[in-house]
Amino acid sequence: MNAASPAFAIDPGQYDMVAEAVRASGSSFYWGMRLLSRPRRFAMYAVYAFCREVDDIADEPGEPETKRRQLAEWRVELDRLYAGAPTHPIAVALVGPVAAYGLPKEDFLAVVDGCEMDGRNQMVRPDMATLNLYCDRVACAVGRLSVRVFGELRPRSLDVANATGMALQLTNILRDVAVDARIGRLYLPDELLAAHGIAESDPMAVLAHPNLTRVCRDLGAIAAGYFEASDRAMAECSRAAMRPATLMKEMYRGIFHQVETQGFVPRDPPVKVSKGFKLWCILRHGLL
Repeated sequence: MNAASPAFAIDPGQYDMVAEAVRASGSSFYWGMRLLSRPRRFAMYAVYAFCREVDDIADEPGEPETKRRQLAEWRVELDRLYAGAPTHPIAVALVGPVAAYGLPKEDFLAVVDGCEMDGRNQMVRPDMATLNLYCDRVACAVGRLSVRVFGELRPRSLDVANATGMALQLTNILRDVAVDARIGRLYLPDELLAAHGIAESDPMAVLAHPNLTRVCRDLGAIAAGYFEASDRAMAECSRAAMRPATLMKEMYRGIFHQVETQGFVPRDPPVKVSKGFKLWCILRHGLL
């Protein structure tokens, strides 16, 4: 079991609000969060609700300048949160978790910065360094917040957060190549596209290129390396404390294997794992 959770008051209305944000998203992360004690679960729900809120700004239709202004408002709200005077309901819900688990402001800001990269339409054929930065901001930063909530902050736990974040985000990218192309996004890195003779930057043109699966296969090899790095680092952490992270990772590893099995061919709708597989993961990694 996790170490005892630091005590802080949980408002029932706030709990219901952030829990509903997670349930409504349909995210596989919900089941990992359900393994936590109530205070830690509330904290993870609040972190996820924050991520969902800023991600929706980037993903919903709208002008880039409007999105930039809305994300800038969230940076101001984070200043208020860390000054002890938040106004947004989700930021209010984060007050207790931030104090109890020492959640760093810079990781919340990194998530906002990553969403701004999407909001400004920067993620079209990025170079590898930009892709890595994006993944760090929208995924690894969330992992770094999460391991603190889990109560598992030891030398290799941040390595778990970073490697797992990269693995999961690259899996998302590989799963959603076709879906992203239809909304004008192309997360595949320039270096891999160029290596396989794809010169186009228009996402739909890249989607139609015969060498696209080779690019996806190469990016898949990078993702597989991050899964392996996460496994190595996880072996040096508390199995009980990191159980939610393991469950989340194994569900995503299942998605990755589906993409791999289907030859890295982009699909719309994208591949997904079965309810039976999810149940197996919950039983295997959540309860045993």
